[in-house]
Amino acid sequence: MRESAYICGWGHTPFGKLDALNLEDLARQAAQEALASAGLEVSDIDGIFVGHFNGGFVQQDFTASLIAVAMPALRHIPAVRTENACATGSAAIAAGLDALGSGRMDRVLVIGMEKMTELQTPEVGATLIRCAYVKEEGNVEAGFAGIFGRIAQAYFERYGDQSEALAMIAAKNHANGVSNPYAHMQRDLGVAFCSQISDKNPLVAGPLKRSDCSLVSDGAAALILSREPVSGAKVSPVRWRSRVQVNDWMPMSKRDPTRFEGAAIAWQRGLNDAGVSLDHLDFVETHDCFTIAELMQYEAMGMAPSGQGARVLQDGITHKDGRLPVNPSGGLKSKGHPIGATGVSQHVMAAMQLSGTAAGMQILSARLGAVFNMGGTGVANYLSLLEAT
Repeated sequence: MRESAYICGWGHTPFGKLDALNLEDLARQAAQEALASAGLEVSDIDGIFVGHFNGGFVQQDFTASLIAVAMPALRHIPAVRTENACATGSAAIAAGLDALGSGRMDRVLVIGMEKMTELQTPEVGATLIRCAYVKEEGNVEAGFAGIFGRIAQAYFERYGDQSEALAMIAAKNHANGVSNPYAHMQRDLGVAFCSQISDKNPLVAGPLKRSDCSLVSDGAAALILSREPVSGAKVSPVRWRSRVQVNDWMPMSKRDPTRFEGAAIAWQRGLNDAGVSLDHLDFVETHDCFTIAELMQYEAMGMAPSGQGARVLQDGITHKDGRLPVNPSGGLKSKGHPIGATGVSQHVMAAMQLSGTAAGMQILSARLGAVFNMGGTGVANYLSLLEAT
């Protein structure tokens, strides 16, 4: 299904430990940048869709209405908040697209935001674990890192030790992140560092080291979505080719831990709806919350059979100069993972690529790209195929 919707503007704060900025500051900065790039005023916006997980990261809730506190001119525009674990930002985009598709709205503002670093690491883990099936997984040591550590261990037991492949993913994404001015960590760590257990890179859970885990971050990103291109926009519009959401079982006990079956279905449907194959894509921004997740997503995409995702790395396919670059932005691994902002941020990164404004991150002549964002352990799976106009 070809969507009649465009990204006509975007904004993005730096991601990181942003002690001097609160949620209102983050939302305001991203939203103002998005409006300016689209060449629009607040009065041109029909609705606001806010992606914000929270779950205890900050005391303030009801944050859709916080946006008007940040920007008083938005006071009388309808606003709603979405939440879908780590796919919260993509859920906000989907809600905005549905509003456009209904004909009820012509232009909407989507904001994804999160303020995570006010909590200590154990509290962050305790907050995020609520996105797992708490009845069975709520007491897993190390929270979501522990769950993905178990996934990695199961994968290793079935297919052999993949530590080298995980280190290559981490090193690739950190090397890419050096060119991303918004990234939390703009540092090339190298394969050797990511391969070795050390004081600076200790084991976190199962076979996963610190370098295998995405960063706890603050940040916000925003998009202007429109039913038609905006004549006064300062950036080239980007169009949806297709979009899908596929859900899967929440309890890991009901699933094969070495496969992302919901993600695989999302990729099959999204490519089919767009009338393309992986060979037509110029890049992918995917959800590397942990390096094992990116490895398994290669297989869900159809780039390799189950258990053979490492071959994709060994052949250099997903490197920036490879046949299908994956996470040229540095991904969550380098950029950071402020939960509510992530899905929106991924779409901003893709829009920059397709409009030719990604600077040092740019994939030359990029015309068609994909964004994959998942909530939980492959539970809520969102795929967007986006094209240049």
